[in-house]
Amino acid sequence: MRKAEKVIITTAVTGSVHVPSQSPHLPLSAAQVAESALAAVEAGSAIVHLHARQPDGRPTADPEVFEEIISALTARTDAVVNITTGGSSAMTMDERLAAAMRLRPELASMNMGSMNFVYSGIADKVTAWQHDWEKPYVLNTYSKPFVNTFDSIEHTLRTLGEFGTRFEYECYDIGHLYSLAHFVDAGLAKPPLLIQGVFGVLGGIGADHANLEHMVHIADKLFGDDYTFSAFAAGREQLRFGTHSAWLGGHVRVGLEDSLWLGRGRLAETNAQQVRKIRAAVEDLGKEIATPDEARQMLALRGARTP
Repeated sequence: MRKAEKVIITTAVTGSVHVPSQSPHLPLSAAQVAESALAAVEAGSAIVHLHARQPDGRPTADPEVFEEIISALTARTDAVVNITTGGSSAMTMDERLAAAMRLRPELASMNMGSMNFVYSGIADKVTAWQHDWEKPYVLNTYSKPFVNTFDSIEHTLRTLGEFGTRFEYECYDIGHLYSLAHFVDAGLAKPPLLIQGVFGVLGGIGADHANLEHMVHIADKLFGDDYTFSAFAAGREQLRFGTHSAWLGGHVRVGLEDSLWLGRGRLAETNAQQVRKIRAAVEDLGKEIATPDEARQMLALRGARTP
């Protein structure tokens, strides 16, 4: 692993997993997502990882909603914008790619394989639903996998790669590292790689700290110094895993996409609260926080462009 001289904080602002009935603080409208992202940047986040939603909270792949969010961001910050190509398992591949194809970001996420991506357990915890779409949406993940085949990965690497887009390679298990190695060998995934280890999603690798160290160990064997690492865990282990990743020499990711909580029994009211908390933990390790331009240099990004 290429050890981080300064730590990049990524904020995943809203995602497509959590539903409005879980928290009144989840950003939903384009304006809310943009404002929440801007506050996260002000708190120290160099990268904002974006999904989009309809005003009722339903995840959407509509490029116009993404454009509204990103236009508000680029007018007020130079933060790195990372557009999802994952979307949700309810979306087609064409839908998931639509925003990135139109807006041509300098960074986009890339899920490194098909998998069971299950969050139906949300239905066991919500006692009052705000919208009729929410319960069927989360329950559907128990029977419908998230699909990202090798031909879909190759197509995305080739098409977005033509625009100069680079990727945050989201690896939910050790096998995803070997899938990434396949595309490196094929010349389609180009170093320096940004590997995002994802832990604690039902269907992927568990949120065990031994798994984090094992993933870094295997990545070291496969990629040597040609990659940088970041990690997060879904749910209550989010901040512990971020701190562990930074201690190992990697980067961190927080945000309401990954956890709605700030501490035991305390909902996070903003993404910025989580950024400030992980920033304090990273700085307590004696590490500095990277600016957006420093993140661009470390990740060999092409630089921002206005949609």
